[in-house]
Amino acid sequence: MTEPGPEEKIDATFRNGSLTAAGIILGFSLSFISRWVSNPNDWSRIDILPMLLLTVGIALQVKVFADLLARDSLIAAKYDRSRRLFLIGLSIVAIGIAIALVNDILGMGKMPMLG
Repeated sequence: MTEPGPEEKIDATFRNGSLTAAGIILGFSLSFISRWVSNPNDWSRIDILPMLLLTVGIALQVKVFADLLARDSLIAAKYDRSRRLFLIGLSIVAIGIAIALVNDILGMGKMPMLG
């Protein structure tokens, strides 16, 4: 795959689809963290790592969402950068959720996710 030229542009329709997908995934991520934070159980130190990962991953997703809303996001190089950052943010959120689930399954955390 070749690198895009400095002024190569993508189709706005393609960018709009990516913006919609990023918005939906960001909404799910925010919903998940909101539900987990509003849980009335006590927090423990073991909950810090997944919460930190969730926060960093969501922050990256928000940054990408803002970048995709910018007018210059139609430039292929900027779009590709945003896409890579979004996938990194999504991966970080997934790792945070996985760690929280493992903590819950093993009974290590005080913030149950499974009910």
